[in-house]
Amino acid sequence: MRILKYNSAINEALEQLLKEDKDVFVIGQGVKSVWYAGGTCKDLVKNFGETRVIDTPVSENGVTGAAVGAAISGMRPIVMHPRMDFALYAMDPIINEAANWNYMTGGKENCPIVFWLIINRGGEQAAQHSQALQAIFSHIPGLKVVAPSNPSDAKGLLISAVYDGNPVVYVDDRWLYNMEGDVSDDFYKTPIGKAEVKKSGKDITIISYSYILNKCLEAAEDLKSGGIDVEVIDLKTIKPLDKETIFESVKKTGKVLIVDASWKSFGVSAEISALISEQPIKLKSPIKRLCLPDSPAPANSDLEKEYYISKEDIIKSIKEF
Repeated sequence: MRILKYNSAINEALEQLLKEDKDVFVIGQGVKSVWYAGGTCKDLVKNFGETRVIDTPVSENGVTGAAVGAAISGMRPIVMHPRMDFALYAMDPIINEAANWNYMTGGKENCPIVFWLIINRGGEQAAQHSQALQAIFSHIPGLKVVAPSNPSDAKGLLISAVYDGNPVVYVDDRWLYNMEGDVSDDFYKTPIGKAEVKKSGKDITIISYSYILNKCLEAAEDLKSGGIDVEVIDLKTIKPLDKETIFESVKKTGKVLIVDASWKSFGVSAEISALISEQPIKLKSPIKRLCLPDSPAPANSDLEKEYYISKEDIIKSIKEF
């Protein structure tokens, strides 16, 4: 166990996967560029060659389709889209082909592929380069969706995704890349479909994931001094959701704040809210959701400060219960 940055943990997972399994390969725009891939693909081309780490033209649909074909043929591709927005050009092979393959073959064949989609919010990149679209992929039968919040899970969930056997959308967020944390040097898996109670509490449950989960933990620590004991759940997997962990916590606290750093309408927070409301759980107050406004991301740093969720926004939402 040692301290690694989040992006270095992804890099280590890729190194170990490529070394351990000849069927694994990485493909996508900028995979041989240290800058373009945020350091996550550092030295991969040098260590494994351009047949295992394939830097591609700007042709998202064709590249993703080729990778889906390789997965159907028995390979284990990891398709990197350096902006989640770019994956919209590849919705046909992701949704029509990969997600449906196991079902359409009567369960006889799998499509073991990882769609590695990077959210690149902030930095005045505006509407077409900042979108968090995980709810779209979570809606699709046949796709699993994971979203790590720390370096250890960044590594473990990526390895699990590669060996799941069916398509997994790996939601990555560049705002996590400089985060440091303990990471084992072992080749390990973080279970898909299992959430974690990151902080126990009795007064209110916060449900979150990915980078904003860490802001929730900071808010929970700050609220201690005011006598508010917050429980924080890290989903880790958006689909399938760990309903048991969610329901158990909500039964205990009776109050729920869902913090989702994507849009509010028809999103991840809406699904979680609906699932809780369908249960015979006695709530002390209505479920609250804190999400991005239903508006495209601004291309202005001052507006970004208002648009994105802060620790202070989370504290304010909790105090309003």
